[in-house]
Amino acid sequence: MVLSDIEIAQAAKMQRVNRVAEKLGIPDEHLVPYGHYKTKVSLEFVDSLKDKKDGKLILVTAISPTPAGEGKTTTTVGLGDALNHIGKKAVICLREPSLGPVFGMKGGAAGGGYAQVVPMEDINLHFTGDFSAIGLANNLLSAMIDNHISHGNALGIDSRRITWKRVMDMNDRALRNIVISLGGSANGFAREDGFDIVVASEVMAIFCLATSLKDLKQRLGNIVFGYTREGKPLHARDLKAHGAMTVLLKDQLAPNLVQTLENNPAFIHGGPFANIAHGCNTVIATKTALKLADYVVTEAGFGADLGAEKFLDIKCRKAGLKPAAAVIVATIRALKHHGGVDKTQLNVENLDALKKGLVNLERHIHNVKTVYGIPCVVSINRFSADTEAEMKLVTASVEKLGIKVVVANHWAEGGSGAADLAHIVVDLCQQPSSPTFVYEDSDPLWEKMRKIATKVYGAADITADAKVSQRIKELQEGGYGHYPVCVAKTQSSFSTDPNLRGAPSGHRVNVREVRLAAGAEFVVMICGDIMTMPGLPKVPSAEKIDLTDEGKVLGLF
Repeated sequence: MVLSDIEIAQAAKMQRVNRVAEKLGIPDEHLVPYGHYKTKVSLEFVDSLKDKKDGKLILVTAISPTPAGEGKTTTTVGLGDALNHIGKKAVICLREPSLGPVFGMKGGAAGGGYAQVVPMEDINLHFTGDFSAIGLANNLLSAMIDNHISHGNALGIDSRRITWKRVMDMNDRALRNIVISLGGSANGFAREDGFDIVVASEVMAIFCLATSLKDLKQRLGNIVFGYTREGKPLHARDLKAHGAMTVLLKDQLAPNLVQTLENNPAFIHGGPFANIAHGCNTVIATKTALKLADYVVTEAGFGADLGAEKFLDIKCRKAGLKPAAAVIVATIRALKHHGGVDKTQLNVENLDALKKGLVNLERHIHNVKTVYGIPCVVSINRFSADTEAEMKLVTASVEKLGIKVVVANHWAEGGSGAADLAHIVVDLCQQPSSPTFVYEDSDPLWEKMRKIATKVYGAADITADAKVSQRIKELQEGGYGHYPVCVAKTQSSFSTDPNLRGAPSGHRVNVREVRLAAGAEFVVMICGDIMTMPGLPKVPSAEKIDLTDEGKVLGLF
């Protein structure tokens, strides 16, 4: 009988988290446990590591995601276990799952099969309360904005130009655009507002990029929440909100430590989406892991066009990180989907479709190897329906590009099933790696967006209407031109049309909205029909999740 992910996780023999911490040399007095199997590591201990040498950073990325699934998180976990299996000291760094996709369509994000992080249920649900604190800090600022207006509006806030939205960690399309403060003068002044999902909040981005409590507080104070009638930007510090926001986040900034099914250490901390935010776990967790292990395996959200680009151009640029190697995850099923095969026919051998879909993988390889300058390997998560002819076609096509292909079986076998991948990654880490950015800090905002679109997406150019172009110009002239660009677009295609599979070229990327994230220190370019508050599907995953009378969780994946 094949066990489900949650059944495998529930049968795991976990070690007490202090024993997991011992493997990294973290003493008990620097652990802040949340039960027996999850803990935060004190910021005092994190600060004590600053003079230690860094290990090698390995990025796990993927092809453009499809309904067929790729298994990027599973590969991250499996590779971390595999490195430990072959005798290396390795740690993994992952993002925390959002409740929106857990109860929506995507499901959890704790890996799968025998390559999971545990306790799986806790990680996929409330975990250590990080997302709750981020949402509260975000919404405290919202409450203080409307309270200030209600009590005389000494700052002269133009209620038509408030850019700050409320958030919640659930997919709820009904809250995208709302009217607040109805019911008379006692409830404030009515105005249009809306909700984003927590993972799209600028507070989440700040949380993931902050390097200390001092840095966190300063970044929160720099948030621009709106403008006066004269167009003057207003900051969270003008409302004296940033101190209280920092208080809500002070305990959460410490990184979370858990374990894999094979009892290897795993940091899971922060969780911005890669299609609407920058898609990386916290800088603090990554830097801590690099001081404690010889190899650190981390993932960036979605494909190498979104997650990997932001990982480099935002996170690595800001934090001074330099990945030594990259793993590009793919499946034959997903490649056939990019070749035009319907998801109901993916188990049928189709070499023509596979060949057509390989262009997606080839462009991601080009981006990682040539545009980003990182040595890489392709890891294939094999399914039982994959044929030898299909495997040979993929291998031959990729090896022509000078890249190795390895079949990894960590889903079924754990770390031992990815030992070959681990050996290749260790070899790659010995090669020279000179990661490059897609654009320079000095490039104007428009040019940064154009370079991402043309160099990474294969587009001919970018477009924007007069209003958006004017906003970009205002931000450029307002002193924000040196900021990185964070593109919000569909994860399903190199274009802004999720139905354009494979590797479309010559298209134009339309920027339909621009948002300033002054605290996170980047400018968000929203392209195509992408929502910062997702909706639930017709049959949400929540319908399958349940609890037995004995308290056992069912249906979580």
